[in-house]
Amino acid sequence: MKLFETQTAPNPRRVRMFLAEKGLLERVELVQVDIQKGENLSPDYVARNPMKKVPVLELDDGTCIAETMAICRYFEESYPDTPKLLGETPLEKALVEQWLRWIEFYFMMPTGMCFQHTTGYFKDRMNPIREWGEECGLGVEKFMHFLNKQLEDREYLCCGKFTAADINAFTTVAFARVVNIRIKPEQEHLQAWYDRVKARTSAQA
Repeated sequence: MKLFETQTAPNPRRVRMFLAEKGLLERVELVQVDIQKGENLSPDYVARNPMKKVPVLELDDGTCIAETMAICRYFEESYPDTPKLLGETPLEKALVEQWLRWIEFYFMMPTGMCFQHTTGYFKDRMNPIREWGEECGLGVEKFMHFLNKQLEDREYLCCGKFTAADINAFTTVAFARVVNIRIKPEQEHLQAWYDRVKARTSAQA
């Protein structure tokens, strides 16, 4: 299997952490894609993923799976004897899915929009609107306050244990640093959680 990814991008990092937690990272060949140079826009890459994003998983038979959580779901279902990161019971699966959607819509997406619209990283292929990026940044800070409150009385976001929700939130907090958004001193619960996750071996993947 091959994982087409960009080492510094947040979505591939989510997949690498997921695979590392399940002990599967060494089973996948990592193929680097330089998105700043536009390698993801090449005909060969577009054939793998018409959305032109990273990461993409290519199976041994040539089948390609795009989108971070679709890739994670494939490994969750294909390797049932590895740690469950998307929930074990119907309730756990529902709670993890709830958190994944909250993180995606209210945290990861606005962080990405803040990055794209305020840094000029992709100005050669999009029309950045700084005001929109700044507004998204305010939403990111608001969600971090929400996370701090949620972690007031728990070690991890849901189900009483480490899940993919923690991976996605952790990698987004780390990514937010590129737009100068960081955990505030008063967000002590969020900081303690971040430190717990950062101490896991998978955080280095």
